[in-house]
Amino acid sequence: FLETTAYFCMKPKMGEKEVSPHSFFSIWHEFSSDFKDFWKKENKLILQERVKEAEEVCRQKKGKSLYNIRPKHDSGIVSKNCSST
Repeated sequence: FLETTAYFCMKPKMGEKEVSPHSFFSIWHEFSSDFKDFWKKENKLILQERVKEAEEVCRQKKGKSLYNIRPKHDSGIVSKNCSST
């Protein structure tokens, strides 16, 4: 614990000899909560951007069709039977 507080340059409060776990973890809790909130917001924004990009790709692919659809011609047995009656 003392090595960790030294790594983060934590200094004891006025009147205390060492950094107490309560003071260290209260600050750490605030930091981790804020970080988690920002992380969620950032991931949400990234997800929205990716969805927009995917929708754009789908629109572009729908715009240019990979195959042509030709109209059906009346030919064959069924069309000949229907036209003669």
